[in-house]
Amino acid sequence: SNHYAYTRERRRFGQQCLFQDRNELMVSIHPSGKQRLKYMLRNPTYMSTQLSNQTALTVIETENVTLDQRGLYHYEGGWPKEVNPLDEEQTQRHRKKVERDDSWGEQVLEMIRKVMAVAEQNNALNFYQNFFADLPPELGQDLKLTFMARISNVFHDLWLPSRPVTSIEWMPNNSRQFMAHFTNEPLPPSDSEGNIKVKDRVRLLPEEPIGDQNGFYIWDVKNPLKPRICYDSSEPVQVAKICPKDEANMVGGSILGQVCLWDTFKGGLPVRSCPLEVSHREETSALCWVHSKSNTEFYSGSLDGSIKYWDTRDLKMPLQELLLEPDPKEPQSRSDAHGVTVLEFEYTIPVRFIICSDMGHVFVGNRKGMNPHEALIAHYPLFAGPIRSINRNPFFVKNFLVTGDWRARIWSEEAKDCPSTMYFRKTNQIMCGAWSTGRCSLFVTGDIKGIVDFWDLLLHQRKPILSMDFKVPIKSVVFRPDGDLLAIALQNGDTQILKLDESMRTATGKEKALIAAMFEREICRSKLLEARVEEMKLKRRTTLMAEEARLDQNAVPSLQLDPENHDQFVMMIENDQEFRHAIKDFQDTLISVERKRSKRMVIMERTVFEDPDLNE
Repeated sequence: SNHYAYTRERRRFGQQCLFQDRNELMVSIHPSGKQRLKYMLRNPTYMSTQLSNQTALTVIETENVTLDQRGLYHYEGGWPKEVNPLDEEQTQRHRKKVERDDSWGEQVLEMIRKVMAVAEQNNALNFYQNFFADLPPELGQDLKLTFMARISNVFHDLWLPSRPVTSIEWMPNNSRQFMAHFTNEPLPPSDSEGNIKVKDRVRLLPEEPIGDQNGFYIWDVKNPLKPRICYDSSEPVQVAKICPKDEANMVGGSILGQVCLWDTFKGGLPVRSCPLEVSHREETSALCWVHSKSNTEFYSGSLDGSIKYWDTRDLKMPLQELLLEPDPKEPQSRSDAHGVTVLEFEYTIPVRFIICSDMGHVFVGNRKGMNPHEALIAHYPLFAGPIRSINRNPFFVKNFLVTGDWRARIWSEEAKDCPSTMYFRKTNQIMCGAWSTGRCSLFVTGDIKGIVDFWDLLLHQRKPILSMDFKVPIKSVVFRPDGDLLAIALQNGDTQILKLDESMRTATGKEKALIAAMFEREICRSKLLEARVEEMKLKRRTTLMAEEARLDQNAVPSLQLDPENHDQFVMMIENDQEFRHAIKDFQDTLISVERKRSKRMVIMERTVFEDPDLNE
C-alpha cells in the first residue's frame, strides 16, 4: 500500500494553551414575576425521539457447504485390503486365521446377545393390532398438518418513487435467477389532497449502471442488493418474455405497440425493434413464444384486438396478423374485435395456443389456420370482465387455471359448451393465479387487497388452506420450477420470495391419481350437463317446429282475388274448412229456428170493435 509522511516544525503548531481553575460570576439574571404571568401553560404532548445508535445492515453471502451422506453395504462383512473377497482360497485362509484367535468366541457371543435382544423386543409388539381403537375420535380433530410459508427475501425497486412490478419470470436454465419487470407509469402532479409530489424519480444506486427509468432487471435469489443483469429501453415496456427453449433471446412490448428483442445475457438496450408503422395501434399487452425449429417465433397481442405473428430474425413485418373476433368474418373488422390480455402456449401441444380477451372470453387458436375461421376455432365466455391470467397445470396440461373479476376457474377444453368445471369466488377482485409446480392439486391466487391464498383441491374447495396479507395489491405470482419458492410481485415495486413448507411443495403418493380422478369426474359431469342441455334444446326446437307447422296448416291462404271473377271467391270459400263449418252451423241454426216456429200455435182473439154482436 502507498504511505505518505507529513512533517511540520513545532514552532508552527501555535502557542501552547494553559488552563487554570477559577470562580468568576459573569452574568446573573433573576426570574421576573411579570414575565411569568405572560406565559400560558401548554397541554402535555408526546414526542418520539431516537436515542439509540444508528446502525447499518451489511449482508455477506458466504459459500454454501454441500453435505452428502453415503452408506456402504457389506455382502460378507469387511475384509482386509490384502484379501481378495472373490478368491475363495484367500477368504478361507483368512477365516481360519480369525477363528484361531482366542477372543473370536467371546465377540461372537456378545454379538448374538445384542441381536437376540433386538429380535425379542421387536417380537413383543404386534404390528397388526390397532392399539388406539378405544380412544375417542375427538382427540384427533386438532391433529392437523400445518401449512407455513415464510418470506425468504425482498427485492426493492431501484428507483424512488418505486414503480409497480407487472410480471415475474424464472430463468429457464438457472433456478437461482428470475426477471422482475417494472412498468414506468407517469407520476401524477398532485394527490387527492392537493399535495405536490416529486416530478421525477431518483436513482437509489447512482454508481451502478442500472439503466434509465424504463429499465427492468434479473436478480439472484440470494442477493437483493444488486441485480445481475439490467435492461433498458427508450419507451416504457409493458410486458417481456424469455424464450423457454433459448434463454439468450428475450422479447418485449412497448407502450407504443412495438415489439423489441434483447440479448438476455448482455442486457442494455434492445438489439432490434419493429417499425412503428407495422406495430400495434395500442400498447402491447401480451406475448408468448411458440414452437419452431429456430426458436425465434412468437405471438404478440394488443388491446386494439390484433394478434401478430413475428420472427425475431426479421421484425420489419409480421408473418401473420389476425383480429380477435368472436365470429370471424371476411374481411375482419376492428369494431367487433376483443382486446387481448393474455397469450398462452404449451410446447407439448405445438398446434394450439390460447388467447384471453378483455371481454372475459377464452379463444382457442390454431397455428395452421390460413384464414380467420380456421385460426380461431372456438371461444368460450367465462367472465364478466377482463381475464387477468391463465395457467396450465404442469401435471395435467389440458386443465387451466383462469382468473378474472371475482373468480378463479378450473377450465378444460374437453367440455365444449360448459368449459368451466369448478370455480372459486371471493369478495375482492382476483388479479393473478398460478398452479404449483411441485404439487398437482395446489394453486395460488392474489387479489387486489393484497391477500395471497393457497388452495388445495383435495383438502377444501370452499376456503384456502393458507392466506397471507401483504397490504398491497398483488400483480403476479410465479412458482419456481422445483416448487419450493414462490415469487410475488407487488404494486409498490417490491418482489417477495416465499419459502414454502415441506407439506406444500412435496406431493404424496396418491395425490396425482386422486386429482386425475377429480378432473375426470368434473369433465364427465360437465359433459352430462351439456348433453342434457342439448336434449332440452332439441325438445324445445321440435315443439316450436310442430307449433309452426300447425299454424301454417290453419292459416288462411293469401290469394290475390280478381273482382270480376266470382267463381274464384266461391272456390276459396269452399276450400276453407273452418268457413264451411261456420256456414253449416249457421244454416243448421236457421233450420232449427224455422222448425220451432212451425210447431208453435197462435190463437187470435177478437177485440171489442171486431165482435159483430157487440156492434149490434
